[in-house]
Amino acid sequence: MKKKNYSNEDGQSIGESVEGWKSCPVPPKTKMEGRYCVIEILDVEKHAEDLFHSFAKDTTDYDWTYLHYGGFKSLIKFKEWLQTECLHNDPLFHVIIDKSQNIAVGMASYMRIQQKIGNIEVGHIHFSPAMQQKTIGTEVMYLMMKRVFDELGYRRYEWKCDSLNERSCQSAKRLGFTFEGIFRQHNIVKGHNRDTAWFSIIDKEWNSVKNNYLTWLDKKNFNGAGYQIESLTNLMQSTKKFPFKD
Repeated sequence: MKKKNYSNEDGQSIGESVEGWKSCPVPPKTKMEGRYCVIEILDVEKHAEDLFHSFAKDTTDYDWTYLHYGGFKSLIKFKEWLQTECLHNDPLFHVIIDKSQNIAVGMASYMRIQQKIGNIEVGHIHFSPAMQQKTIGTEVMYLMMKRVFDELGYRRYEWKCDSLNERSCQSAKRLGFTFEGIFRQHNIVKGHNRDTAWFSIIDKEWNSVKNNYLTWLDKKNFNGAGYQIESLTNLMQSTKKFPFKD
C-alpha cells in the first residue's frame, strides 16, 4: 500500500495532518468480558494464589525465559513481586480469569501509555499452560485491542519482544501486528543482551483486523470437536495490505 505524499509551503515532504486530534484517556480499571474470559485489574489478595498455581504448571520455567522476572519458587516471593512491581498505573496489570474454571490463569498489561500522541503498548503477557494454544488467549488479545481502539481511540498499539523469542514473534503476526524492525542491543535481560523486535497495529488497520477476530471467534468457525475451521493467521494474511514486510 503506497503512502500518500504531503508537502508544506516550502515543498518539503511532511506527514498527513492530524488536526483536531485530542489526547486519549487512560485505560479505565473496569473489567472486560468475553465468552471465555474476564479481564480485570490485578488484586494481589484475590488473584495471587490462583496465578501462582497456574504458572507453576510450567515446571521448567520455560515461559519466564524472556521476561525480566520469574520464575517464582514460592507464593511468598511471587506476592512480594506483585506488590512491588505490578500495582502501578503504568504498566497497568490485568489478570485473566478463565470463566470455565473461575480461576486466574494469566496476566497482561497496558504500558508505555502515551495519551497525547495516542500510543499504547501491550506487554508483560504471561499465559499459563492452561491458556496456551486455546481460544481464551486470542479472545483476551482481541478484548484488549478493542478497548484501545474502539473505546479509547488510540492511534497505535504496540507489541515488543526479544527477537529470539520465536513464539512471541509468531504470535504477534498471527494476532494482526505488523513487524517493523529490530532494535539492536535494546535491553539487558537476566544478564543477556536483548535485541527487541517491534510490531504494531494502527487505527487505519483496526477495522480489518477486528473483522478477522470476529470471524475467527464466531462459533461457526469451530467444528463439533472444537477445532478451528479457518485459522486466524490465514484471515490476517488475506487482508493484510500494510507497508511493512513480515
